[in-house]
Amino acid sequence: MKVLMFGWEFPPHISGGLGTACYGLTKELARIEGVEVTFVVPKVWGDEVLPNITLLNAGQVPVVHQQIQFDDVKSKIDYYELQSSLIPYLGTAEFDELKTAVTSAEKRFVEVTLDGTIVFEGGYQRNLFQEINYYALVAGQLACEIDFDVIHVHDWMCFPAGIAVRQSTGKPLVAHVHSTEFDRSGSLVNTSICAIEKEGMLAADQVIAVSDFTRRTIVRNYAINPGKIKTIHNAVEPVEYTVRKKLQSFGADKVVSFLGRITAQKGPEYFIEAASQVIQQVKDVRFVMAGKGDLLDEMKRRAAALNISGYFHFPGFVTDDEIAELFRISDVFVMPSVSEPFGIVALEAMQAGVPVVVSRQSGVSEVIRNAVKVDYWDTREMAEAICELLSNSKFRRSLAEKGRREAGKLIWSRAAVKVHQIYLDLIEKTNFGEHK
Repeated sequence: MKVLMFGWEFPPHISGGLGTACYGLTKELARIEGVEVTFVVPKVWGDEVLPNITLLNAGQVPVVHQQIQFDDVKSKIDYYELQSSLIPYLGTAEFDELKTAVTSAEKRFVEVTLDGTIVFEGGYQRNLFQEINYYALVAGQLACEIDFDVIHVHDWMCFPAGIAVRQSTGKPLVAHVHSTEFDRSGSLVNTSICAIEKEGMLAADQVIAVSDFTRRTIVRNYAINPGKIKTIHNAVEPVEYTVRKKLQSFGADKVVSFLGRITAQKGPEYFIEAASQVIQQVKDVRFVMAGKGDLLDEMKRRAAALNISGYFHFPGFVTDDEIAELFRISDVFVMPSVSEPFGIVALEAMQAGVPVVVSRQSGVSEVIRNAVKVDYWDTREMAEAICELLSNSKFRRSLAEKGRREAGKLIWSRAAVKVHQIYLDLIEKTNFGEHK
């Protein structure tokens, strides 16, 4: 079985849980006998970890093989007028000439290198929508060159690529939803992103949701048939944390940590509000808010307004080594997410032996028992949970050990088996349809 998989990021170049999940799932799928995975990303940086898979750089896939056979500009235009709404051009000089010759308002130009490849920046820059369109163009080219049995795409950035391959080959398409625009943006959703998400899920033969929480969001906000959606919870990799890099020392003080993007979705303001209540009861405590995001400066200002800045540390983005150190020094880890499709970081903290407090509005709360669960908006309940863990060492140690054992069982190999079965079912269904 050959799987053509499209993602947007791959370790170590990740911005959050998406890249971590793609890595964990792909690694375990590749361990299954008979499964070959080709994982496509917009840009390969050269230092990626390759766990028995083929990592393909979309920026190295020529999309204009046939164009370079033509000598005159008009031939190029005619060919791409017929074949694509995206017209490759080689540079600014040729662009001006081509632009004057093309009159269709539906045609757009794509700058390519001399070897016919598209240059991707990768990441989530302001030209994200443009790169998503280019990614779909590369996907269409790959569909003609690579032998595969099933298409698997991760989140909305890759949905257009999956649709392009599905339409050109008829191979079954799996759309894996790690988060939705309603999770990321709340009520201020980007309607263009929502449209892409819905189109991708409608085109897919099977939709995978990372939690029942996400499954309900999909049904409620995108009107996708519930029978088409299967929940396969995220997981963690078995890992032994080795501390190699030190963070700031906090002496004998207890440490309560937060790790994630500092955005509205992750609920950082509720963490700070709960912290202000904890400090009224516990003085030998420090709070670490690790990560970066659009609310970072606002959170610093809020801590100052509450007169608790002296209890807070904002290290910004932290590396894997620094995360290991953060878990080592943490007495309590808090994930106060407002809308969290899953929340792998909570499992990672549990795996490292840190007792966790998680919001009930998270997918991970569906699968863990050994954690304190609170409503994100109830900062009083959150503060009480933190205080209890800080003051009751027996409870803290017990929850940490039980959580560590539980997280050790919630591993990616189990999720991979379920995804593999989806592949088998779709391929069988496709083959049966071809022979009817």
